[in-house]
Amino acid sequence: MTDISQRKADHLQLALQGQHQSATSAGFDGIRFEHNCLPELQLADVDCSTVFLDYYCSAPIIIGAMTGGCEYGETINRHLAEAAEALNIPMALGSQRAALMDGSAQNVRHWAPKALLLGNIGGTQLQQQGVDLAKQAVDSVQANAIIIHLNPLQELVQPNGDRDWRGVLNAIEQCSASLNVPVIVKEVGSGIGPSVAQRLIDVGVSWIEVAGRGGTSWASIESARIEDTLEQQIAAPFVDWGMDTAALIPHLRRQSDQLGLIASGGLRNGIDIARSLRLGANMTAIAQPFLQPALVSTAAVIDHITVFREQLRWTLFLTGSKNLKELRSAPLLPA
Repeated sequence: MTDISQRKADHLQLALQGQHQSATSAGFDGIRFEHNCLPELQLADVDCSTVFLDYYCSAPIIIGAMTGGCEYGETINRHLAEAAEALNIPMALGSQRAALMDGSAQNVRHWAPKALLLGNIGGTQLQQQGVDLAKQAVDSVQANAIIIHLNPLQELVQPNGDRDWRGVLNAIEQCSASLNVPVIVKEVGSGIGPSVAQRLIDVGVSWIEVAGRGGTSWASIESARIEDTLEQQIAAPFVDWGMDTAALIPHLRRQSDQLGLIASGGLRNGIDIARSLRLGANMTAIAQPFLQPALVSTAAVIDHITVFREQLRWTLFLTGSKNLKELRSAPLLPA
């Protein structure tokens, strides 16, 4: 097993452990809908479908980026891809660097021939290897869009992680100008704040995935992999570094009405999905809750996503919202 493959395998095992979920809430508990006890609807008429990147989706849920390039990665990705295909929802691949090296990435399109697939490469990888890497990532799975992930805190904590982030914004700008698919920029758990969001908008990025604090802590996961006690001490206060997802969404929405906004980071049920949409997100992305089912079977993933989707429909019903458009103006209780 290569060092990259071993690291990916470690990530999977650690992500399943509760102690590596953020000790800080994503902020959704403070967002409460006004309960509508006169919804004047029947549940059968409630529609939570949407359109994302010109594709019909049965729900505003993206299977978030998880894994690639390790022993269990192919099994997990197969179950996730088949669920995405069956449910008509998008799937984001994990970082494709290792998969591009061994050729395994192309299998995902085989398992999900019609699904909306989002490729994924790291910002520093793009800076080091250029736009051709992004094109390879897109072509290898016939991706409908490409995610560029930004993870400076994770790289700091990770042994031999990337410390040189000069030129990443310029690489993103070149990627946005050169590719024939949309570019989505995301964080991995510390959030994209208003200042960085504006810089991304200025270089042509039209979709941002917030990926705020509240879910999996990659600083905690990487810290658990460190053998050097001194390095662990340095990393310790950064385990909950970042900005809460629920706080970031309205800030970024106020910045631009046209920005495509994906909420992720600490969404743990269908009510959180509804809260994210009400705060201004267009879509949501969820990863860790689907990881354990993905180790079991495609059916287990489908069941888990179905629970989230039905929780979202119930939230629409209980706010008197027939569809997502109406949900976006559902009354909230004053803070």
